[in-house]
Amino acid sequence: MDGLVFLKLGGSLITEKTQRYTPRLEKLQGVAREIRSALAEMPRLRLVLGHGSGSFGHYAVHEHLNPESFPASAEGRPRSDSRYWEGFAEVWYRASQLNRHVIDALHQAGVPAVSLAPSAAAATSGGEIVSWDLTPLRAALDSGVLPLIFGDVVFDRIQGGKVLSTEALMWHLAHQLRPQRILLAGLEAAVWADFPRRESPIQKITPHNLMSWADTIGGSHGPDVTGGMKSKVVEMLALVQAVPGLAVQIFSGEEPGNIRRALAGDTLGTLIASD
Repeated sequence: MDGLVFLKLGGSLITEKTQRYTPRLEKLQGVAREIRSALAEMPRLRLVLGHGSGSFGHYAVHEHLNPESFPASAEGRPRSDSRYWEGFAEVWYRASQLNRHVIDALHQAGVPAVSLAPSAAAATSGGEIVSWDLTPLRAALDSGVLPLIFGDVVFDRIQGGKVLSTEALMWHLAHQLRPQRILLAGLEAAVWADFPRRESPIQKITPHNLMSWADTIGGSHGPDVTGGMKSKVVEMLALVQAVPGLAVQIFSGEEPGNIRRALAGDTLGTLIASD
């Protein structure tokens, strides 16, 4: 698809990640205005927007779907325990609660957006996405409506339930839609070679230099059940190798204007590329 870009708003950016169920409403409003400006300035831009779960999903998963509390059966399926499914529903509720804050901010900014919950359309087997009806998402793109996805729980054919991160969703979408760029906007200005001192940003990560940084990158601001920065880098590096022409940027959305600049094509933070 011509001019297709994925933008993820990190949970650390749009929530107070160390405070349970706390959105950063002013930040969300500012980000929504930047997205509106970018879409107005670049009418040919085709954008899929996603957001992380931050202090909504991560706390809910830790408190209600902790794997230690629900050991799998011999067949790999979680035991038939009503508390498990109550926890599953609670995580869904919290993820959807944050998603409502995001869609409200977009609506107030004048961005025509629709939320497409993965829990309603996707299914996994052993943690891998095996089905996801993308018809509504494709229709939104074709119609000039902004499709919004988010980290969510889905039903898994083997495990019972599965938490799907926004990166996992974008991984699947990238293979189907072939975007040019994936923009990951969080609090961190870049991937750091010396985390947590944050004095040496890494300008570019490729398959050839990853081992130089593998032992130094990592960490997460607040609870993160999806792996933190190191996991994010490894996943995105594998993705740019699998999707020809794709580049990924990890940058800070905290500085006003950065999201609009990144959407306009400026290279900010750390670039992840195949070469």
